[in-house]
Amino acid sequence: MTGFLIERDIPIWLAAKPWLDVRSNDEHTLISYRLGRALLRVHPEVDDRIVLPAILMHDVGWKVFPEEQLAQAVGPNAKYPELQRSHEIESARIARAELERLVIPGVDIDRVIAIIDGHDTRKEKLSPEDALMKDADKLWRFTSHGVATIGVWFGSSAKETVAMLESYVLPTLLTVAGKTMAEALLADGVAAAWMDETLNLRGVLAP
Repeated sequence: MTGFLIERDIPIWLAAKPWLDVRSNDEHTLISYRLGRALLRVHPEVDDRIVLPAILMHDVGWKVFPEEQLAQAVGPNAKYPELQRSHEIESARIARAELERLVIPGVDIDRVIAIIDGHDTRKEKLSPEDALMKDADKLWRFTSHGVATIGVWFGSSAKETVAMLESYVLPTLLTVAGKTMAEALLADGVAAAWMDETLNLRGVLAP
C-alpha cells in the first residue's frame, strides 16, 4: 500500500514501471501523477479514472527505442524528432495491452488510449481529461526535477532553462489551474536560478 498513489492506480503503476526506466521517465511520471492529482482537486468534475491512468502510461513507449537516441529526440536541435510521434504510438499500444490485462473497474481504456496517443504532438485538447493530462505532463518541466533534467538534456543552465520554459512552454498550457501552477513553480525556479547572484549583488546606492 502507498499513500502516494490511489489504490486503484497501484497495479497500473506496477505495470508501467518496467517501461519507465529510461530518460528519468519513472520519476517524471510520478511527479506528473501528483501534479495531476493537484489539478483534479481544482477540477473535481474531470474524471480521474481517465486522467491518472493516462499519466501513468503516457511515456511507456520510449523504452522501445535505442537509449542513445532518446536524448536527441526533443529540443530545438533534435536529431530524431520523429520519435516524439513514434513514442506516442508505442505508448498507446503498450498501455492498451497492459490495461486490457489488468481490467481495472471504472477505467475506460479507449478514452485513456485516445489521450495517450497524441499527448505531445497534438496541440488541441480532446476533452477536459485530455487537457489536465497534458498540463500535468508539462508542469513537470517547471519543477526542480524538471529544470535539472532538461538542463542535462539540452546542456542549458538553470537560468536558460527557466527562460525557455517561460517563453515556450508556459503559453501552451491549456487550463487556468495549470498556468497558475506553472507560474508558481516558475517563480521558485527563477528565484533558485538567480539566488546566489542576487544575494551577492553589489552596487552604489542612489543618493
